[in-house]
Amino acid sequence: MDGVGSFGAGRTGSTIDPISFVKQPQTILRALSLIFSLVVFASIVNEGYVNLGSERLHCVFNKNADACNYGVFVGLVGLLACAFFFLLDYKFSSISSVKDRKKAVMLEIGFSGFWAFLYFVSFCFLANQWSRTKDADVPLNQGADAARAAIAFSFFSIITWAGLTVRAVQKYLLGTDMTLFTTEHMDGGAPTQPYPSNSPGAGTTETTDTYKSPPFTENNAAPTYQVPIY
Repeated sequence: MDGVGSFGAGRTGSTIDPISFVKQPQTILRALSLIFSLVVFASIVNEGYVNLGSERLHCVFNKNADACNYGVFVGLVGLLACAFFFLLDYKFSSISSVKDRKKAVMLEIGFSGFWAFLYFVSFCFLANQWSRTKDADVPLNQGADAARAAIAFSFFSIITWAGLTVRAVQKYLLGTDMTLFTTEHMDGGAPTQPYPSNSPGAGTTETTDTYKSPPFTENNAAPTYQVPIY
């Protein structure tokens, strides 16, 4: 019975319909989060660094290398995490242990909530550094579109990761659905006839004459002695 109907999933070993899986709100949010993370990562890696007449490349965000590194880190890890949780969502119904399902849901809650916060920091950090960037630091608007894309999709990622956190919390609150444990499953092997009682008089009737006479009888009358006649 382990893992039956727990944390929003069906019975253990039940078949998964790919179409129904794709239509789930959680799957849609996961796909959007993956795309947004890819955009943030690719925008900074491909066009987030500019050459200002020297061999050294400078970050387009106010020449602050930390801004570019942070955006690349959040985007790349978010991309890999989405792929991991995609696989976990698809295999979730095959997890037989309720404890393992609970751990998986708690991991999703913690990571999704934390990454929504990191994307909030990314949005604020990149937007702040971009507002301080001088036109001379971005010759011919080189990398400007990439910078704006990274900022915009960092903001969109806040929404999708927050939505994933809410969905994970809802799964956790569902817990184990005990309604799937019917009375037939619980009492299927129970005997229908009551056990015989051990109380006296149950099952058989004893007469009052059973022990009327004691098991051993003694003749208490003294033997008579006749006096011989001489």
